Amino acid sequence: MQIDFRARNTSIPQSLREHAEEQFRKVERLVDGKAQLELELMEERNPSISDAKVVEAALHLKPGTTLRARECSPDFKHSIDVLADKLARQVKGQRDKRLSMRRSQRAAKGAGTGTEGFLEA
Repeated sequence: MQIDFRARNTSIPQSLREHAEEQFRKVERLVDGKAQLELELMEERNPSISDAKVVEAALHLKPGTTLRARECSPDFKHSIDVLADKLARQVKGQRDKRLSMRRSQRAAKGAGTGTEGFLEA
């Protein structure tokens, strides 16, 4: 999975990049290798906002499927940790939704109309 970092009103130190890559490994295990993650780190400049460190993520799974999440906290590392959990939960939900749709389609396809046995009599 490719991770693209962007920063607004702040800089991203290498240690924070490594922390983000480590946290998003659990998401990487749930998606295929072609997925692309865009992380945007922002710092709000308003002194009245206590949760000034904002991290937004957009996970592009396949054409037409994008999962998004946003987290604010006083610390970037905490925001990244919570955001990784949110995205992992969304990916699991997306995967379960696809699997349940496949199962229901197979069940409907296998059930047929139910009149096959009546024509042989």
